Amino acid sequence: MTSEMDLARADIGAYLARYQAKELLRFVAVGSVDDGKSTLIGRLLHDTGMVYEDQLAAVKRATQMEGEEIDFSLFTDGLRAEREQGITIDVAYRYFTTDARKFIIADTPGHVQYTRNMVTGASTADVALILIDARLGVLQQTRRHAYIASLLGIPHFTVCVNKMDLVGYDAAVFARIRAELETFTAGLGFRSVSFVPISALKGSNVVAKSEHTPWYDGPTVLELLETLPVGQTYRLEHFRLPVQFVIRPNLDYRGFAGQIASGVVKPGDEVMVLPSGKRSRVRSVDTFDGPLEEAFAPQSVCVRLEDEIDCSRGDMLVHPGDLPLVERRFDAHVVWMSERPLDPDKTYLLKHSTQSVRAQVDHVRWRKDLETLDEVPAATLELNDIGRLALSTHRALFFDPYRDDRHTGAFVLIDSLTNDTVAAGMIIGPADGSTDQALDEAMKELRAGSGLTPKTQVSPRERFERMGQRGAVVWLVGRPGSGRWSLAYALERRLFDLGRTATVVDPSGEDLRSMLSAAKAGADAGLVTVCAFPTYRRADRKALREKVGSERLVVVYVNTDPELCRERRPDADVDAFEPPEHPDVVVALDQVRLDEAAETILDVLGQRRQFVRER
Repeated sequence: MTSEMDLARADIGAYLARYQAKELLRFVAVGSVDDGKSTLIGRLLHDTGMVYEDQLAAVKRATQMEGEEIDFSLFTDGLRAEREQGITIDVAYRYFTTDARKFIIADTPGHVQYTRNMVTGASTADVALILIDARLGVLQQTRRHAYIASLLGIPHFTVCVNKMDLVGYDAAVFARIRAELETFTAGLGFRSVSFVPISALKGSNVVAKSEHTPWYDGPTVLELLETLPVGQTYRLEHFRLPVQFVIRPNLDYRGFAGQIASGVVKPGDEVMVLPSGKRSRVRSVDTFDGPLEEAFAPQSVCVRLEDEIDCSRGDMLVHPGDLPLVERRFDAHVVWMSERPLDPDKTYLLKHSTQSVRAQVDHVRWRKDLETLDEVPAATLELNDIGRLALSTHRALFFDPYRDDRHTGAFVLIDSLTNDTVAAGMIIGPADGSTDQALDEAMKELRAGSGLTPKTQVSPRERFERMGQRGAVVWLVGRPGSGRWSLAYALERRLFDLGRTATVVDPSGEDLRSMLSAAKAGADAGLVTVCAFPTYRRADRKALREKVGSERLVVVYVNTDPELCRERRPDADVDAFEPPEHPDVVVALDQVRLDEAAETILDVLGQRRQFVRER
């Protein structure tokens, strides 16, 4: 650091220019609880001279470790809860520089319940630096984090076997851990896997070589970070420019601005606009500092075309002979980040590059068991779960599989009701597994109509959360003259007075089929739908149950005295009536008042947890 500090004192302009020209490497520290991630990062910052004197003094004052002057983990564990519990909860970002490179570090939690935090911190990393406690060896959490790192497409995996001082710097311990993890990571697709024996607390093999490990002739952690190849996160083939803005300051200028996701573009290139399929040539590639002869990822540029072509935010510029995949149905790995579980019945907003589309979950293919890494069947995903989903979108997406391009293959899901980001996704590929797509197939997919099966975009769970109740059908059965309809309207009134949403289905001029359909529609909409349409035969009530569903149906037998019913309706055919065999409620309106009978039905609805709370 001395040469850089001398340059900064002598010529601050030259120092800043040199700093600006350095390569940037992003790396993430992962591992199990108490493996020493924060300590390692604190040691890196301290030994490279990246800690201010006041920070160092504050950490020394806060250090409570017996026999130690500095608790290096306190350089990153800044939250009060983290210091109290001695664990990392949120992602901590730190920055430092050496003569070779500049670095952004993400210190991530080790607890399984903070998986979403770990994924957030690792999503843009070039290197995953995982720590293993030499005393404990390879744990399930170690395998879990290695799997997640590979899933996120991190190219380089560096294993730091930490706390070697507590095992006497035993080479056999290091060799055993290395052999076990090499076998596991062989099939995970990393470009490189490195192993370093260290003691983060003592500084062994972190920045300087350790005299305690003469048997190890490899690089230190810092030497690895300074030499691992970077810049491969962005591909220089397959030009993709998602359009962020249309810039038109005057009538003579119209450009399409955005960050190049991959590839190279230069004036004279033929480009195609997706989804319109229109073609033109690049007139110029502009930046704030002036036009460029060539631009490449990840530069932010403004591209002007020779022709007036309709193009707007969410569109993508590509080379005609090198198209992305264009699909409305695809499979993706998803990390669920919301405390609300995945609701397969609702639609979500899918944010991909610069466009947002409506998406629905066709199928939850599996959920990853984060203890065993097995793929287990699942109907939903909970907080911190990782799974594979089959998705459909309203409009076609233009993407590359995430394994090929982390920028055009990534997306997030947004709950349109709360506007919360609920999941991060990595596209695997089309649902049919194909990877090749001809131009005419892509254009056909782009011009096709909605890829979603027509259905409501509001799920039963959302209705329940909004209305405070579940949809149900209260069907009153009884002889003619039993008082069914009087009870139906009394129940509607009572529900309304309680702040519930209920309706009585009017039978005027309707037949049984239409009444069943109306009752089901009301329940689907989240209403307590009350009906007393004559269903004297058991076969009619069986059709009712099949139409509505047993879980949403409350059958009320209005068992008023038959003689009283005959007096009220002497012209009715009472002999055709077949009493229900297993009603949910039985009331006799010759023995109880209407309000008492209504309360009895309300009790049954409450027992079924029909209502989320009292209003």
